[in-house]
Amino acid sequence: MIKIIDIDKLFDAYISDYVYSNIDKVKPEEIENKIPELYNEFGDTALKELDGQSPKTFYRSFSGNELIECLKEHIKKGVEVSDFLYEAIRDGDNEEDVFDALFSEEDEETILYLMNVMQEKNSKKGAKRYLEFIISDYSEPIRELATEILSENANEVKEQAIELIKDVSEDKKVYLVEILSKADKDDRILGILTEQLLAHKENYPLYANYIANYGDERALPVLYQLAESEEINYADYEEIRFAIESLGGFLDHERDFSRDKIYQKIKTSEKRN
Repeated sequence: MIKIIDIDKLFDAYISDYVYSNIDKVKPEEIENKIPELYNEFGDTALKELDGQSPKTFYRSFSGNELIECLKEHIKKGVEVSDFLYEAIRDGDNEEDVFDALFSEEDEETILYLMNVMQEKNSKKGAKRYLEFIISDYSEPIRELATEILSENANEVKEQAIELIKDVSEDKKVYLVEILSKADKDDRILGILTEQLLAHKENYPLYANYIANYGDERALPVLYQLAESEEINYADYEEIRFAIESLGGFLDHERDFSRDKIYQKIKTSEKRN
């Protein structure tokens, strides 16, 4: 078991020593600007608390599983996870260890660390687990990060996402819609995106943006239909117009929104400025 050390607290002491040694030489604002440089120097400093090793070398002498267990213990005991511990996990030859831990771990803070490690490793493993994070009862930060990671390789999970979207609740469906909006052209995805746009009157801008990102001009008829709808307000109209123009379309006439409260507020603000 790797000893649990609050490296950041040791760095605070290192900073205090530096300040004391340079009290008449360096201004407070200069010290603040110098912190990244000092942190790097500290990383190369031998510390008795680390058995005479530096923070940079200490953690890199352990296996992937040992480092992951150390990470979990830091979180469990409320000890700050230092950059040196995180970087040792991220830079090590331990992708399989992180991958296995990601599937067995349930602590959400640990999961977020492991997901970030996998993302920084540019690993394509874990898609099944990330989809579980999205459709199960995990926190919003985990769902958002899972969505971000899967969106980077949307084509690899599009079949699973298309299948899952049929049965998940609306609050989870939106994450799958975002992923699908980053995939290659597919009639099924186009149908899902336009269907979801029409189903969310309360958030037309978000779903219009997904369609704009998707980049399929075949969505234009649906967008034109919405642009003419009497139900949309000025803000919605502008977002829909943006989506239309991003797909190569255009609106050949302006609508009158002079009675729209949002339009009135925007125009009043423009006059003041």
